[in-house]
Amino acid sequence: MTHVALPEPTTGTIARAATQRRILTVLVGSQILSGAGLAAGVTVGALLAQNMLGTTSLAGLPSALFTAGSALAAVAVGRLSNARGRRPGLAAGYLTGALGSVGVIAAGALGSPVLLFAALFVYGAGTATNLQARYAGADLADPARRARAIATVLVATTLGGVVGPNLAAPTGALAERLGLPPLTGPFLLSGAAYALAAVVLAVWLRPDPLLLARTEAAATTAAPDATDSPARPGPGLRLGVLVMILTQLVMVAVMTMTPVHLHDHGRGTAAAGLVIALHIAAMYLPSPLTGRLVDRYGARPVAAASAGTLLAAGLVAATAPGGSVALLAAALVLLGIGWNLGLVAGTTLITDAVPLATRAKTQGAVDVAIAIAGTTGGMGSGLVVAAAGYPALALAGGILALLILPAVAAAARRA
Repeated sequence: MTHVALPEPTTGTIARAATQRRILTVLVGSQILSGAGLAAGVTVGALLAQNMLGTTSLAGLPSALFTAGSALAAVAVGRLSNARGRRPGLAAGYLTGALGSVGVIAAGALGSPVLLFAALFVYGAGTATNLQARYAGADLADPARRARAIATVLVATTLGGVVGPNLAAPTGALAERLGLPPLTGPFLLSGAAYALAAVVLAVWLRPDPLLLARTEAAATTAAPDATDSPARPGPGLRLGVLVMILTQLVMVAVMTMTPVHLHDHGRGTAAAGLVIALHIAAMYLPSPLTGRLVDRYGARPVAAASAGTLLAAGLVAATAPGGSVALLAAALVLLGIGWNLGLVAGTTLITDAVPLATRAKTQGAVDVAIAIAGTTGGMGSGLVVAAAGYPALALAGGILALLILPAVAAAARRA
């Protein structure tokens, strides 16, 4: 039998792999912290606004505001990262999110809705930065393993995301002891978590993955086997953007009004915290499996699967009794899984399609579109629930997600 000798890995390949492992380790640490900051605010933001304004119709406004703030932050973080590297861009984004948390606490103490809405807008920077970090995980990844690198960063958010909502009641008690409204308690956690995430990145994210990837690409530009992204965006960009816009819009709309729906049926903050914790776990925990599926079968089939999963989530939420924590938790788990499938598939499509020279800037612009979709979902969710009820909102979201399917089919025909 003839044995074919496999090529030995070069010193440069080994060093690149070691650097990538270090970068992923640092990103994982920062994502655990930022996940807690993100989830804590999501859990009580709508309830805080409802208490201040005395109406459900505007309960979706906080989600819309911090999602709108994340749109502006996505541009800023993307441009700063493109010019200076991932480290300063991500660290600045998390620090801005921490300042927003402080503003929400001050608004609660003063009873000022205007300050609350302004602070929630600033708080949105943490959401944008949490999402932008996934791109940093892919900068140095082998093209055949990019989806898994993205997934590694995403799954790290799970621990903080699960812990954060379940600390809503304890942090509320702490806020009361400090003379603050109980619903500002989770923002004490989010402020500290975002600030610590910024410190982790500023101190330990070295070398900068994007700057190093550019340096390596410049050194190998003349090589005949260079395999990085083309000089112009590839055809996967449009599909990736569409998939992430639709999944974000549906996810934010249904997620935002679920705590309000539970509250209106006599359930307390602890029940809402549990449901949101399970939802956020489902958003991030499946990431390693999703990454493997994308790397093995391609992004388009996984994007199609996200549409079916979101439809199932809408059907379960629409038919669940209002006070059923178990069924609503199941619906939000499906909602999180559908979002995860769409995010990993869409991010991979975009990263593969965009050249290094403009990658961070383009990724920031894409996340602006995603944030606008989230803003639309957050703003519209309260109005839809006030006019037609929560079941109508959930069902409409599931049906809207099906628009992904013809887009995937069209992309497959072009390919």
